[in-house]
Formats: sequence, structure tokens, C-alpha cells
Amino acid sequence: MGSDPIHDELDERAAAVAEQVVAWRRHLHRHPELPNREVDTARLVADRLRTLDLDEVRTGIAGHGVVGVLRGGVPGERVVALRADTDALPVRDLCGAEFASEVVDTEYPGGPFPVSHACGHDCHTAALLGAATVLAGVRERLPGTVLFVFQPAEEGPPVTEEGGARAMVEAGAFDGPVPTMVFGLHVTPYPKGYVGYRIGNQYGASVLVRIVVTGRQTHGSTPWEGVDPMPAVGAVLTGIGQLYRQVSAFDPVTVSIGHVEDVGRFNIVGQTVTLWGTVRCAVESDMERVRQRLTTLAEHSAAAYGATAEVAYLQPVPPVRNTGPWVAAGLPTFRRVVGAERVVETPGTLGYDDVSELVGRFGGLYVMLGVQDTVLDAAGRPVPEPGGRGLATNHNPGFYADDDTLVTAVRLHAHVAHDHLAGALLPGTTAESGPSRVAAPSAGGRLGASGRAPAGRDMILDLAALADEHLSAARTAPHGRSARVVLHDGVLRQTVIALTSGTSLDEHNAPPAASLQVLRGRVDLTAAGRAEELTTGALRMIPKERHGLTALEDAVVLLTAVND
Repeated sequence: MGSDPIHDELDERAAAVAEQVVAWRRHLHRHPELPNREVDTARLVADRLRTLDLDEVRTGIAGHGVVGVLRGGVPGERVVALRADTDALPVRDLCGAEFASEVVDTEYPGGPFPVSHACGHDCHTAALLGAATVLAGVRERLPGTVLFVFQPAEEGPPVTEEGGARAMVEAGAFDGPVPTMVFGLHVTPYPKGYVGYRIGNQYGASVLVRIVVTGRQTHGSTPWEGVDPMPAVGAVLTGIGQLYRQVSAFDPVTVSIGHVEDVGRFNIVGQTVTLWGTVRCAVESDMERVRQRLTTLAEHSAAAYGATAEVAYLQPVPPVRNTGPWVAAGLPTFRRVVGAERVVETPGTLGYDDVSELVGRFGGLYVMLGVQDTVLDAAGRPVPEPGGRGLATNHNPGFYADDDTLVTAVRLHAHVAHDHLAGALLPGTTAESGPSRVAAPSAGGRLGASGRAPAGRDMILDLAALADEHLSAARTAPHGRSARVVLHDGVLRQTVIALTSGTSLDEHNAPPAASLQVLRGRVDLTAAGRAEELTTGALRMIPKERHGLTALEDAVVLLTAVND
């Protein structure tokens, strides 16, 4: 991607608005609002957008959602949606800043709660307001449309209410114009100014769980005349710690109970105890299995003590998935904004973000932006920088963000928006200065004579293209399939292959032109008739039939190639 003069202007405009972005962020931080209660936040956002002479400013979407519409002055069909979440958390603010929140919401269901922006949504909102200011200043040169999406209730609304990204979709926020790309970012404890990305699931699948254990109330002096729900609750809490042994050990899952409600007093054996928690799965297909196991555990544990248990799963959120072609298209932009040495691949997490509802529908990217005094250790993990403010994770009362990094968030939004509208950030594009997305090899082509790529370059080979070209639609559905080969510094280091939706991998029906053979722990990847034998570092299969060649659902193979 060659340098476009407009990129310099975007940076200049971002620098000019940086001080105002910090002021917005500090105001929002001092005045946080819980999910579905973002009244003043939405008002601030809408008032600012109206000063920019946008084509539309829509308010009241799915509660307190706001969408600004900016139509560029150059004809173009693409529509980029830049998204920021606006809600805060019921967490005490111990960040130590002079603008720390002292807000307590006394009316929120289950409260009163202290309220703070312990997840950094104040940063997201302020940065997107800055990006709207920047892009409005160059609107006459934008070939397409920008949507500035300020989403409420990302953290989840009260269980009796609707809200969040899915609610905005259902409210018609994206019906016209329809996005051709969604972009968002999340501030994290990575080093200041670092951009973290991941091909595949950036965040896990999530669901809220409510378990109501019911006994029979009685006086505390005569427990035999009632049914005490407490022992059953204890059994459930203990049993949850063993659930991980009932699903594949190769894909992380967690079940955490964060809140226990009891109605009664010290001398009463209560009628009910309610557990509130969350289920997280790195692989979405594991979610149903974990839910079944948890339900069985709760119901049977309660029955063992003469009680009953009712389990409900609420507010499901799919994983945030960045596909290989979108990442390959976005990396040149990220590297231009922050420098190649600050763009790093990150491991997946079991956090969640309902931006997945948007990226999954419309395509796009969601990345991490480091905002803390940390450095990366030898394993690529953030650790506190000597003499700095330390490392405080999101949702921790001490979470903090560096104000000077907010301008980087503004620049990322602005550059991504321009590049997509200009056609430079699209799946399948290539760039001289960035990683190449290599199409399926033609006849006579292959994956590389010795597994090598040009020295000093990253190459991403999208094997989904091979699957699309060679695998029968009867065996492979067109969605949910991803595969990649990453070659770094000229040497094939890792291959990640995923075929979903019941793809058959047995030796009798896998086409020879693009096949994956799994047998006795060895993997041969064949493309255009040429086999590259790879030494298996780890082999994992998700389905019940974990051995042999069978019709697989969500079959995943991890391997490391040694072909120096």
C-alpha cells in the first residue's frame, strides 16, 4: 500500500483533536453509567455529532444507542461502521486518577452499586468522537459512507431487559446503509501503543447462567422439618470445578459463579438460593456440551439433598472471530499507524464482547490497543514496566489507561475507515509493505518447495480458498471454515487448519487436489498434487470420535513444521 497524502492529514487532524479527546474521556470517566442507563453519555455523544454537520444523527436506538451517518463527497458503495461501547461496570474506581469516579447507582436492579469505567469504554467512546471529528473534516474526499456506532449495554443489560449489539441490529440500526465492514478496538494492559490481533477467535463464546436451588423454608433450630438448599449449593459450587474434565482439555472453558443471593436471616433455613455466573468457551461448539453438563450437575446435586434446581441460560454472545483474509488486509494499515514492531499477534482469551454480533454479520476486524505501563516478556505476555504504574486488568478496580495513547485509537479508526472506503482494506487485497493473502495455488503451484517464503516477510495462505475450490459443497458448508499457513522469516512455523460443518476427512473421499489426511499422528497437506510432510507438534480433534478417520465436526489440527 503506497502512502496516500490523506493519511498525513488524518494524523494532523487527530493530533489537533487529541486534547479534546482526553477531556471527553475524563468527563466520561468521572460520570459513568451502567448498561441501559447511558442517558447522559448518549446525550454528550449526540450533541457532539450534531456539531459536525453529519448527514444523520440517530438516537434512542435499543435504549441509548447513537449512530452518526457521514456520507463522503466521492461516490462509493462501501460502508464502514466504526463501533464504540459506552456503558460502565458496577465496580469501585481505584485507578488513582484525580478524575476517578465516585458515582453510586442506588436504583439499578440489585444495587446500590459503585460505578466505574473499569473496562475502558470511556476511552472507546472518546476516541470514536475524535475519529468522527477527523473524518468529518475530510468528508469531501471519502468515497463512501461512515457509520459512527455508539453502542450501549455491551456488558449486558439487567436480565429483565434487552440491550446491546444484537438489540441494535434488531432495531434496524444497520438496515440502511448496510455496513461492508465493522471495525472496533478494545483497550487492554498491553504496552502503550501496541496493537494486538488474532486470526480466529479473539474472544470466546459466553452465556450468563442463573441457577435457582429451591428447598423448603423452616426455622434454623429445626432443619429436619425443612429442606436446606445450602448443602446443594455447596455441591454445585464444588462440582463446577470438575466440569473441565468432561470436555476436551485442548480448548479452554470456564464456569464462574460471581454472585450468590439468599433470602433469609441467621436463624432461618431459607427457601431458595440463586447463583449467577458466566460460562465461557474458546470453541463455540463446546458451549452446548458445557451447558448440558452444568444443568445435569445442578439438578442432580440438588436432588441428592432433597431440593430442586432450575437452570437458565441468558444473554448468549458468540465469539469475536477475525478471519485470515480480513487480518491480512488490515495489517498494513495497523503497521502504518503504530509501526510494524508494535503490531503483535495475541493469544485468544475467554473474555467476551458482543461486537461479535456485528463483525459476524457484516465482516470486519476487532483488535486490542495497549494503554498501560507494561512491556512484553520473552513469551509475548505483558508484564509491568519497571518504574511504571503497574498492570491492572480490565474489570479490576485499579484498571487505568494512558491518556496520551487515545490519539492512537483516533488514528486507527480514521485510517481503517479511509482505507476500507478507498478499497485498500478489503479481504483478498495484497500490499507491497504488508503480509500477502495468497490465493489457492493453480495447477502446478504448491505450498512452497521447502516450506519457505521470501525472507523477512509474513505470508498468510488462506486454505479456505482451497476448500472452496476443491471440496464438495455436499460435504462442506460455506460458512464456519477457516485455515491458514503462516510463514515467518522464510520458515514454515505453524499451520492451523479448521474444517467445520461435518466435513469428511477420510482417505476415501478427500479430493487429491486439496486434501488433509490424518493418520497415526502424521499430517500430509497436499495442494496441486504436491505433498509437504509436516512433523506434528500437537494434534487435537474436537468431536467424540477422537481417533481414526471419521466424519468430523469442528475438526482442528495444530502442528508445527520443522523443515529448516
